[in-house]
Amino acid sequence: MSASSPQTLTPDICVIGGTPGGLSVAAAAAGFGVPTVLIERRAMGGDCLISGSVPSKALLAIAKRAEAIRGAGVFGLDAPNVGVNFVKVHDHVHRVIAAVARADSAERFRGLGIRVIREHAKFKGRDTVAAGDIEIRARRFVIATGSAPALPAIPGLDGGPYLTSESVFELKERPEHLIIIGAGSVGLEMAQAFRRLGSSVTVLEAATPLAHDDPECVAIVLDRLEREGVVIRSGVKVIGIAHAGGTVTATIEAAGAEQTITGSHLLVAAGRTPRIDGLNLDAAGIRHDGTGIIVNGKLKTSNRRVYAIGDCAAGHSPLAHAANYHAGLAIRNALFRYPVRVNNSAVPWVTYTEPELAHIGLTEAQAQARRIKIRVTRWPYNDNDRAQTEHETHGHIKVITTSKGKIVGTTIVGAQAGELIAMWTLAIAQGLNIRALTELVLPSPTLSEIGKRAAIDFFTPGLTSPWVRRIIGWLRIFG
Repeated sequence: MSASSPQTLTPDICVIGGTPGGLSVAAAAAGFGVPTVLIERRAMGGDCLISGSVPSKALLAIAKRAEAIRGAGVFGLDAPNVGVNFVKVHDHVHRVIAAVARADSAERFRGLGIRVIREHAKFKGRDTVAAGDIEIRARRFVIATGSAPALPAIPGLDGGPYLTSESVFELKERPEHLIIIGAGSVGLEMAQAFRRLGSSVTVLEAATPLAHDDPECVAIVLDRLEREGVVIRSGVKVIGIAHAGGTVTATIEAAGAEQTITGSHLLVAAGRTPRIDGLNLDAAGIRHDGTGIIVNGKLKTSNRRVYAIGDCAAGHSPLAHAANYHAGLAIRNALFRYPVRVNNSAVPWVTYTEPELAHIGLTEAQAQARRIKIRVTRWPYNDNDRAQTEHETHGHIKVITTSKGKIVGTTIVGAQAGELIAMWTLAIAQGLNIRALTELVLPSPTLSEIGKRAAIDFFTPGLTSPWVRRIIGWLRIFG
């Protein structure tokens, strides 16, 4: 072979993208002894590790502790004033990234027997991908390239510096006044974190904050943020950005009038866009549009050899755990021909503000739109012993069931909601009736008892029916 001839690899599986979903596919395939190639030119672990859930939760953890110190008086503790060293905040976040990165490193995956290629991938045909001077002709391809922060078309945005989730964690100085465009999960998590670390924060949202969540539960989150001093402006349109003298000014249109808001820093948190540019998808006959790669219920593209999972697949949640779920489906179908179908109602999501907001399945509005005859059951945190001991009494669980008790959706707003939603995720995935939750024996006192109390409350109206009382009275005859 001449020096100019490309090397050709013929693995069973070629994974394009070292995102959480891509790494899961590669590790699983290698675990089954399947020849596997992984192509990733950027950081292994994807945006989840470098600029997503890992650094954001590390920053939120710091902010939560700062707030806990401020609120220590309620427990009878005299706490000093909180001092924030932002260089050390930055260092902690990056230590966490480095610790997690070891499990996602190229060296680890090479140790699993996977050929890792640190190049850009580009399709040359329906069954061939080029990566540098290597060609890969695989039996199956899995595209898992993830997504990038979306940048809205706002005049003046590019006229000066601004932050996204890819750069905000590089800050070594605390913003004096942080303006955030976007009131989704990322925008509100960062709003609370920076406010608790001492920044003034203004959030600008064109529509409704956390629009995909239950409005009743969202209101509790927004109330907490506003009481902590976060300014949230919803229903406003950002029509211009101006940079001058180390400041940034957003011009907004609200109720037909223009206003300006000036801050020290600007964070754009206006959603995500799939990373599919440069893959040359058309050469492989793979359909795609601005929302991502078009897939069917098996996550297959219009090219039967190719799957797309995670953020880059059109119509699917840009969540690391959703990508890992997709990875499992793709592996089962690609390796074992096992029949699979994506069930998005089984994928939970969490906003990690304080209080946390977690959801699985259908919201009340979605269930009503499907004309499902539903019952709504709630139970408050303030009736829970553990919540009282922790002084975490704000929030509740809201369970949506059919009239016969089949669980179709659950929202929890309150302390540790992201942990508590796991039980309800299992219930929905297994198609359980709410009666199953009443039969659980849970440790006490724990926050998980809130869910069981909601389940018991579902049956409370039936306990007072005349028929139940007659049956009990009749049974008394037998002693």
